[in-house]
Parts: sequence; structure tokens; C-alpha cells
Amino acid sequence: MQYYMEEYRKYVEITGLKNIAFTKAEDFLKANRKRATQDLDVQFFDAQLIATQEHLYFATLNALQAFKTKTNISKCLAVETILYASAQRQIQKAIEHCGIKPQTKDMAVLIISENPEQIQTTLQTIKACVRAEPDERVLEITESKETKIKKDFEITDKELETVVKEGDKKNAIVNLVIERVALLATQL
Repeated sequence: MQYYMEEYRKYVEITGLKNIAFTKAEDFLKANRKRATQDLDVQFFDAQLIATQEHLYFATLNALQAFKTKTNISKCLAVETILYASAQRQIQKAIEHCGIKPQTKDMAVLIISENPEQIQTTLQTIKACVRAEPDERVLEITESKETKIKKDFEITDKELETVVKEGDKKNAIVNLVIERVALLATQL
């Protein structure tokens, strides 16, 4: 799904890919980081630790705000987004937390640019490169994802009980993850 963040004059694509070829994804990232332009940023995430598109939307929003206010931790917007998405201040921990790994099968893709056509071209290149099927359902919270997200974001059952409204546990998990994303900005 593509969003326009007017305040930052950026388009943001957040989507999911199913059954990726990990080595191809890793090769794509390495090749494109070397020739990255200032108007295009790409980041891959292990979809098993992404709590819906909303999670990455708010991570991106926080990363863009960090660059705007010069409170960014990293020098690269793509890296800043993984820091926020993982709620980690250290790049290595962020990558270990929610970056793609050799066993990653489903991947979330984030592309940021001022040019929506450039985003679509890049997305088509990524799909072809990783030989994956587009499937945004990999971003939805399933029972197995719920367990992983609770563990990795250290969400306790008591905390979850406190924020669950009308039995909507999945929405509560999304909200707690987004809260952790936002809290990273206060840790500067």
C-alpha cells in the first residue's frame, strides 16, 4: 500500500512478499545500498515481526521526523526505519531483531521516495529479484506471529490485558508495538 506523507514530501510503499529467495534479497540490498540515491530508500523486514502495515507506517513517520529534527541515530533513512521498527537504538540489534535472515520466508518491504513512479519501478525490480509473490497478508497478525511479536517486543500478558478493548487482542498488540516504536524517540 502506498501512502503520501505530505509534511515530509515523501511517498511510502509498505507491502509484503511471500516465499522469498533470501540470498536474492540480500544481494539486492547490498547492490542497491552502494548506488542508493538520496531520493530512494529501501528496507526489508522479517514479516514475522511486523505488526501490520501500521507498524511500519509509524516507524517511517518517526524516522522521517528524526531526520527533520536532526535527532536521527543513523545516517541513512532506511537504517533509521529499522531502528524504529525494532524499537532498538543499536543498528546491529535492530537488524538481528526484525531484519531479514537466511530462514526468512515472508518479507515486509518498505520503499521511501519523493517519486511514486520510482517506488513502483523499484518494487517491480525487487519482486523479480527475490522471486516472490506479493502478498500483504504476511503483514497481518496471526497466532504464531502474535507469540513472536509478544516475545521480541517484551509484551507481557498483564500489559496486554490492560489495553485489550472488546476482546481485540490483535489490535492491542499493534498498539503496544507502535507505542514502543514511538518511545524510541524519547530515549535520545
